[in-house]
Amino acid sequence: MLDTETTGLDPSDGHRVIEIACVELFDRRPTGRNFHRYLNPEREIDAVAVSIHGLTVDFLADKPRFADIADEFIEFVEGAELLIHNAPFDVGFLDAEFALVGRPGIGTVCPVTDTLAMAREMHPGKRNSLDALCERYQVDNSRRALHGALLDAQLLADVWLAMTRGQDTLDISLMSRQSDAGAGGEPERPEKLVVLRAAADELAAHAAMCERIDKESKGRCLWKQAG
Repeated sequence: MLDTETTGLDPSDGHRVIEIACVELFDRRPTGRNFHRYLNPEREIDAVAVSIHGLTVDFLADKPRFADIADEFIEFVEGAELLIHNAPFDVGFLDAEFALVGRPGIGTVCPVTDTLAMAREMHPGKRNSLDALCERYQVDNSRRALHGALLDAQLLADVWLAMTRGQDTLDISLMSRQSDAGAGGEPERPEKLVVLRAAADELAAHAAMCERIDKESKGRCLWKQAG
């Protein structure tokens, strides 16, 4: 899960990333590995932006610049799948930051999934902001007086797990690995996270299962509602 805070709304106007955070999940469980950095944008911050996240030029004056942490950030996310709420916003800023240091965009490092688009498909016509989803899925966001990249990434992890909780028991091998980890233990994490895509026969079997569930539940199959 990734989130950023910025100096304003549009990177084409020279606005910059001032906070970036990632929360890692593996086997649908937090691994305890997070990436969190405040960044010196080397420019002023719009007053409206400060009212949202509370980050000021004075606070960020001694923080590293994006160029200083770019390699570390890429190493953290490479090979993973990024889940971002309103991904076009964050991806636009990240791509602009990468361009300033002579690197290709984030899409060349790892795939990106927009959880806002996912939520809109699942809940058409309803509010799907992070706060609205926290309320809908009973995720405690009482600490969110101001926006913050790390807190928002943590909340998004909880929301995404709630949105997709029907997947929890589909994979028997996953249940076995969780059992082997022991109560309170951490799942074994490979050096590289690999995103496995379903094969054609698996997609067909899944579609047939969804049809059966939809019939038996009288049209309440969540997988079909999610598109």
